[in-house]
Amino acid sequence: MKEQFQRTEMLIGKAALEKLFKAHVAVFGVGGVGGYVVEALARAGVGALTLVDHDVVSESNLNRQIIATHDTIGKCKVEVAKERILSINPDCEVTAMPVFVLPREAKANEEKEEAGQEIVALDSFDFTQYDYIVDAIDTVAGKLAIIVKAKQEDVPVISSMGTGNKMDPSAFRVADIFETSVCPLAKVMRKECKKRGIESLKVVYSTEEPIKVNQRTPGSTSFTPAAAGLVIASEVVKDLIA
Repeated sequence: MKEQFQRTEMLIGKAALEKLFKAHVAVFGVGGVGGYVVEALARAGVGALTLVDHDVVSESNLNRQIIATHDTIGKCKVEVAKERILSINPDCEVTAMPVFVLPREAKANEEKEEAGQEIVALDSFDFTQYDYIVDAIDTVAGKLAIIVKAKQEDVPVISSMGTGNKMDPSAFRVADIFETSVCPLAKVMRKECKKRGIESLKVVYSTEEPIKVNQRTPGSTSFTPAAAGLVIASEVVKDLIA
């Protein structure tokens, strides 16, 4: 056993650590919450990570995203995350997919074509190759598509609810979507999951009342996405070694 994972083995045991080495986790969205998820999973010893995100690092990401530095501005987020993961755990097999994922087969719009973004339909992903799916994206339609597909293919999935307009990192909880409260995104997701016949969904959400801001774009801090991401990573690891 490498010295790198000795402290982890002390807590979970050799057999559980071997499970992590063999696990393959797909993370959709690697900016805020997702960036902390992949960092923690890499440090835990997860053997393979697939990173899916079409975005690039911007200056506005510097206040809250672990992959955002002045050196990475303008770079593709999944490529930055891949480089960081491999610097932490060189044995991790990392697949970086800088693509814009559509919920279903559809033609690429001109704006995205001009931006040079590769557009991929979610139907083209084979979820059965993954041991766990993490949904850390922002759009309701995209979240639902990922969750529905994971449920159809019987792959464990965990979904991040809103972290914007929040200040309290201690307010994040793990719950079934139908047991959530307070979080506006969770309210929408409860309704939409019910419409689709989804009977259960593990999520991480905040019990903190959102702070009202006078802009459409939510406010953000460095510690709430980090807290949510670490809680999600913890749940993934616990489920993988159960």
